[in-house]
Amino acid sequence: MTVPTILRDNLAIPVIGSPLFIVSNPKLVIAQCTSGIVGSFPALNARPDAKLDEWLAEITEALAAWDRAHPDRKAAPYAVNQIVHRSNARLEHDLAMCVKYKAPVVITSLGAREDVNAAVHSYGGVVLHDIINNKFAHKAIDKGADGLIAVAAGAGGHAGVISPFALVQEIRTWFDGPLALSGAIATGQAVLAAQAMGADFGYIGSAFIATEEANASDAYKQAIVDNGADDIIYTNLFTGVHGNYLKPSVVAAGLDPDHLPESDASAMNFHEGAKAKAWKDIWGSGQGIGAVDAVVPARVRIERLIAEYRHAKAALCR
Repeated sequence: MTVPTILRDNLAIPVIGSPLFIVSNPKLVIAQCTSGIVGSFPALNARPDAKLDEWLAEITEALAAWDRAHPDRKAAPYAVNQIVHRSNARLEHDLAMCVKYKAPVVITSLGAREDVNAAVHSYGGVVLHDIINNKFAHKAIDKGADGLIAVAAGAGGHAGVISPFALVQEIRTWFDGPLALSGAIATGQAVLAAQAMGADFGYIGSAFIATEEANASDAYKQAIVDNGADDIIYTNLFTGVHGNYLKPSVVAAGLDPDHLPESDASAMNFHEGAKAKAWKDIWGSGQGIGAVDAVVPARVRIERLIAEYRHAKAALCR
């Protein structure tokens, strides 16, 4: 399998930290990258849009400083998530900022566009597109994406419903490029399992909500620790797109999680601030949170992932 150098070098473990709406911020991204995984954030988290320039400058400068101080252990690259859906009025501005700072990796979601891919390729960046089925995977590669993020059943946020086994094997029948797998991955053993299935990277999000750096309320972080897979509900009510959410937050909002109405997909909107309440009060989460037992610094969480991954590899070699 062909993996670009930028996604191969300087990683302590083959993991991409997924971009978490509202939750991901420069502090978390820097901690992830300096600990040896790809850190990422949604461009829309930087509000107002002028803030994105500041965030990219902060991340770029911090990682450069880390590399100067640790020439033998350089930081992993960072990634910026761009919502490509037509309702995202910020896309042109936010993409220009990625070009200005030469964001190493751009993760595109909710649509695939050749012009977006071309802009990232203009400075040598890599585009990964997230998909929930094989049909969308073909479309993404046909339009110029370099790699794919397979969002399988059990992933947090806007997740698919296909088994990771089925989704990865279908993609690997025709695509040999970079492939990350998302779906209830929260341990080093799960990362190794993703590789065994044919993926290059584990794509981990929910476990990083329960970190000190994350921009989440203490209650949200503790809910990640206290709950498990049975506490996740799959619905399209809150954004118009199906996603996984913590059932206790739905109950706290005065709703019956067992009798939620369906939402019209046309309600999907990504103008600045839109749907923020949904993610702020209705908490997204994947099914892998049963492995999260404490709120810790991101570095500690990653060190545990690395130790678990190495132990699992060693066990297989016995």
